[in-house]
This record gives sequence, C-alpha cells and structure tokens, in this order.
Amino acid sequence: MRIGVVAPARPIDQNIAAQVQAIAATYPGVELVVSPQCFLSEGHFAGPDAVRAEAFVAMANDPAIDAIWCARGGYGSNRILHMIRDRLGPAAARKTYLGYSDFGFMLGALYARRIGRAVHAPMPIDVNRDGGEAAVRRTLGWLTGDRSGIEPGLAGRPAAAFNLSIIAALVGTPWLPDLADHVLLIEDVSEPLYRIDRMLFQLAQATQLKGLAGVRLGRISDVQPNDPPWGEALSVMLPRWCAELGVPFLGEADIGHDVGNKIVPFGLG
Repeated sequence: MRIGVVAPARPIDQNIAAQVQAIAATYPGVELVVSPQCFLSEGHFAGPDAVRAEAFVAMANDPAIDAIWCARGGYGSNRILHMIRDRLGPAAARKTYLGYSDFGFMLGALYARRIGRAVHAPMPIDVNRDGGEAAVRRTLGWLTGDRSGIEPGLAGRPAAAFNLSIIAALVGTPWLPDLADHVLLIEDVSEPLYRIDRMLFQLAQATQLKGLAGVRLGRISDVQPNDPPWGEALSVMLPRWCAELGVPFLGEADIGHDVGNKIVPFGLG
C-alpha cells in the first residue's frame, strides 16, 4: 500500500514527516509518499493555492497511490476546491481520503460527488501530541485492515463526521454532501460557547440538513472564555438546536482534536 501525504492547508516540517514515515515502516508493505509541497510555506499556507491544488490533483490521479492522507488541518482546503473539481480522473475515484479538521472541506466535497472513500481520521500532525503515535497508528491500522479504531457508536448506520466550524461553513454551498439518513458527528476546538451556539443555529436553519437521522456530539475542547460567562451547558444547547432542526440528539461521540479521535468512514463504515 502506498499512502500519499499532501497538505491542502498548512505545512508540516520534515521532522514530523520523518517520524510518521518511521511509524509507517513498521507496517509490512506500507510506504508513505510525502509530497514536497507539504514543506512549502507562503504566509499561512503550505504554498500558494494553485500549488496546493496541483499537489492534491497529482496524488489523486496517480494510479500508484492507494490513499491520500492530509498532513494537517489549519485553514485553506476550501480555497482550492474549485481548482480540483473537474480535474479528478478514474484513479482518484478509487482512492481513500483521510483527515479531519479543515480537511473536512475536502471530505465533504468528495463525498458530495461520490469520489473515492472519505474518512474522518487522525493525521500525521497528531504525532506531535502527547501520546500522538497511537493516533497515527489508528489511521495506519485502519488502512491495513484493523477496525478497532472505528468510532464505537456507528452501529451500522450511515454517518459523517465534521468539525462544527467546517460544516457550518459548508451550509449553503455546493460542497455540502447530501446527508439524508446519516448520523452527523460534530466536534470543535478553541471556540467560545457563544460561537458554538451560533454555528448550531446555522445548522438548525439549514434545509440541506433536514433529512439527518440524528446528531452526536464529540468533544468541544479548549473552550475559550466568554465574558460574561456563557451559562448554558453543551448538554442543553445540542438538544435544543437539534429540536429546532427536527432531528434527534443521539448523545456523545468519541471524536475530537485529540489523541483519542476515532475513525468515522463516511456512509456505511
């Protein structure tokens, strides 16, 4: 198995790539092919938009690559969606695409067009977290047939997992996939609760999401302070907004911006 690593948003450094390549080398038959584009830097991004798009398209259309693994999140994948939309060929349709956070833009766009297999999963950058090797191995294990890292509550129902900020940004765009009859798993990081509430309001008004089978809440971590204090628990916010959307709130999900982040294949896992 040859796994291509690209950075549609922010860059990684060569030390991270080397660490993850060393971990991948412990899996027989696995080769990690890291695009040089991952190490570029232009302002916030891993190179200019056009360069990031070209790196993604080249990997996606390479028949010798079996899966594409997003190097890290940050911000920027959405800026190249229009540059790749009409350039993905037959080889791209046979691939698995893995990542989370900002890469949700790409996962959503690919799933909307049923191109390849979209999978919410830990990324190479996670090796930098305390205990991060376990997260990296969760993805590599899943790619090589180990299903123990799958989010335990999927229960054979179609599902999709997104960072809340990303799916809120996708609402009203052609990149939001049809999630009718899916359970939507959401998580977020480094937001004050008023922004979480505002994004949930946006989802609750989205006619594109009225057919959801339900919503589950992953971890909302590193919550930023409100001034004055917010005063409403997430356990109250989520059922309230789900009721407005007209879908059931189905409880907690084991996903988040942390080493415990579990794998969620889009659709039926």
